Amino acid sequence: MNLPEMFGKNVFNDSVQKETLPSEVYKALRATIEAGKQLDVSIAGAVASAMKKWAVSMGATHYTHWFQPLTGLTAEKHDSFIEPEGDKVIMRLTGKSLIIGESDASSFPSGGSRATYMARGYTAWDPTSPAFVKDGTLYIPTIFVSYTGETLDKKAPLLRSMTALDKQAKRVLKLFGINCKKVSTTVGPEQEYFIISEEEYMRRKDLRLCGRTLFGAPVTRGQELEDHYFGVIKPAIAEFMRDLDEELWSYGILSKTKHNEVAPAQHEMAPVFTTSNVAVDGNMLTMETMKKVAHKHKLVCLLHEKPFRGINGSGKHNNWSMSTDTGLNLLNPGDEPENNTLFKLVLAAVIKAVDDYQGVLRASVASAGNDHRLGADEAPPAIISVYLGDQLGAIVDSIVKGENYVAAKAAAGGIGVPESPIFPKDATDRNRTSPFAFTGNKFEFRMLGSQANVSDANICLNTIVAEAFEQFADELEGKKDIEKAANAVIARELKKHYRIIFNHDGYGPEWEPEAAKRGLLNNKNTADAVPVLYEDKNVEVFVKQGVFTKAEAVARADIRLENYVKIINIEALTMIEMAKRDIIPAVSGFIAELCRNVSSKLSVCDKIPYVTEKELISRLSELNDGATVAVHKLENDLAAVDMKNVHTSSQAMAHVIIPDMEAVRAIVDEMETLTSADYWPYPTYFDILYGVK
Repeated sequence: MNLPEMFGKNVFNDSVQKETLPSEVYKALRATIEAGKQLDVSIAGAVASAMKKWAVSMGATHYTHWFQPLTGLTAEKHDSFIEPEGDKVIMRLTGKSLIIGESDASSFPSGGSRATYMARGYTAWDPTSPAFVKDGTLYIPTIFVSYTGETLDKKAPLLRSMTALDKQAKRVLKLFGINCKKVSTTVGPEQEYFIISEEEYMRRKDLRLCGRTLFGAPVTRGQELEDHYFGVIKPAIAEFMRDLDEELWSYGILSKTKHNEVAPAQHEMAPVFTTSNVAVDGNMLTMETMKKVAHKHKLVCLLHEKPFRGINGSGKHNNWSMSTDTGLNLLNPGDEPENNTLFKLVLAAVIKAVDDYQGVLRASVASAGNDHRLGADEAPPAIISVYLGDQLGAIVDSIVKGENYVAAKAAAGGIGVPESPIFPKDATDRNRTSPFAFTGNKFEFRMLGSQANVSDANICLNTIVAEAFEQFADELEGKKDIEKAANAVIARELKKHYRIIFNHDGYGPEWEPEAAKRGLLNNKNTADAVPVLYEDKNVEVFVKQGVFTKAEAVARADIRLENYVKIINIEALTMIEMAKRDIIPAVSGFIAELCRNVSSKLSVCDKIPYVTEKELISRLSELNDGATVAVHKLENDLAAVDMKNVHTSSQAMAHVIIPDMEAVRAIVDEMETLTSADYWPYPTYFDILYGVK
């Protein structure tokens, strides 16, 4: 395998464009991609012709406008290149077909922003994300809008948010004499996932319908020994990872790191940073490819945030930064961050944005699946806070307290053995309990769920930071002494937003009451987190920065609540079906066998007490009756939920239905530990987590 030759072979990337496009067309297209200039539609025909010719040479017979509707997934409609010419056909892709397509918009979530009977929607080419060939089809990344202009996807607002940040960041940079063509946000989304046997997966109704186990007694060996993390990768998993890398590389996705994660059967893939828009497309393609490659190996890739209780769930760390086209990273503190006024101003803007819009940031990662892990020992708490580390924390403390900053002496690392190399230590340690942590030249937003479309979090980050930049630029433009004025703004804003900074253990019992004293939000579930998106201040920031209209902002909040309600409803119905049709009858059958055994033994010798059997029969009978009662309560409470009102139904799901489901599960999981394996109707956690060799 020649990796450099393989990398990006399925992508209509810069090198292919340069090779296949006329010089003037290539320059015009690159100006749009690199400098953000408006697309010159006159070049569309030439680009389409070259793109089609290249795609056909790669074996493509069809093309599709690939978009990201508000389902959180991707969508595609395939059209062949063929066009009739007499009694024959020719292969053609016109400029119009490249730039715009039509798709039925009636069956995608819209949050009520359009009537169901109004069907027309449009897909429009996004030239900033390269087209690629997959499975005989040319995939053209596009945005998706309705006939009346509402955005119905996640890409369009992401691009808008990037434009907003670019505009306001350049204003800030200009204050310091720095001129550039473009400021881009970059993202490197680390992806956690589980790999299990396809055979065991197919036997679990809950995994197939819900993506997670609704029942399951704890496995006797979980992650207690901490031996799976970075451990030797099993042969079957190594083969899967090797094939996954090769596929991702062929699509130009910078898959860099792979390793075992903390929990049994859990793993991680991390890419190299790239522009946010391209990174989001790459992550969506990565998740799809993981599932496809796993299937080839008779495995299943689980992307749910918490597929198994009692062991770590999966997240997606969003490594976010900002860079100019000239290579300046706005979050690079430099050798002397205490004297780097621009960096301190940028840092103050991010801290201000996170504090001002902490509720929005929390809501951007809210989902039914993510509710299971936020606040647990594997993920950040549901409270938003910023971790700066020792060096930046000390600098901020000195500014807030009005004291002189004394830099700590740099210390080399080593283990005290002559043969061991001396290594430079970073300025700060990592804090895995922080939801928003500075990690050297970027912020790591650690709250995202593993199956999330990372657009949501990055739309939020870009927008709120753009707002902070705008406020700073408005105040500072025209000042004669920028250094002095900027430092005054830095000091004021850091003092005002100091409450959001927390450099200690986010899992510690003292943090939640301390956060409450500081006035920080603690919305632990989606039903409580999403309503902040309806607040005027939080709608206005998206409207002001040109990311959403008011109607679009409200619609997306509605959709998030609708999705939450639908998922909990599906899980509850699946739990009821599994309990009533499979588990309760299976336990009854085992009880009946125990009774037959006791009866048979008594017929031989009626003087033996048979205490073990009688106690087991009594306990299982009690539990089975309890399960029946608990399931009936869940059914009745679910039937009473007003599914037409997302606000009341989401509250009912969070505070009535989920506790009902927990009650059913507690009983069933105990029954699993007492019931013979021959009778238990589903594979156990042991079967699933340790089924792949």
